[in-house]
Amino acid sequence: MRALFVRWIINALALYVAFNVIPGIHFEKGPVALLIVAALFGVVNSALRPLLTVLTCPLVVLTLGLFTFVINALLLLITAWLSEQFDLGLYVDGFGAAFVGGLLIGVVSLVLSLMVGERRVIVRRVQPPEL
Repeated sequence: MRALFVRWIINALALYVAFNVIPGIHFEKGPVALLIVAALFGVVNSALRPLLTVLTCPLVVLTLGLFTFVINALLLLITAWLSEQFDLGLYVDGFGAAFVGGLLIGVVSLVLSLMVGERRVIVRRVQPPEL
C-alpha cells in the first residue's frame, strides 16, 4: 500500500513539474484536482500501456524502443481528454506538447523514484554449475 501511495505522489510531482515547464500543458485547478489527475494518469498508464505496447510491438522493436515515447505522449493525451470530461483542469495543446511532456514526466518520475528508493536494483549471485 505504501508503494502505491509513493507512486501516486511521484506522479503528482512529475505532472506538476510538466505543467510549470512545458508551455503547451496547462493545469487550472488546485492541489486536490492535481492528486485526482495523478491518480487518473496512473490508472490510464496501468490499464492502457501494456495494451498499447503489445499492439505496437513491431514498431517498438523496429525503432529500438523509441516508439515508447510516442506511447507516453498518447497516454498523456488520453489523460488530458479524460480530465476535460471530468472538468479536472488539465489541458494539452497538441501532440508536440504531449511528447515533450511525456519525456519530462518520465525523467522526473525516474529521478524521484530513485531518490525515494522505490526502484531498487537487486543483484543476485548465481553459482556456476559444478562440472
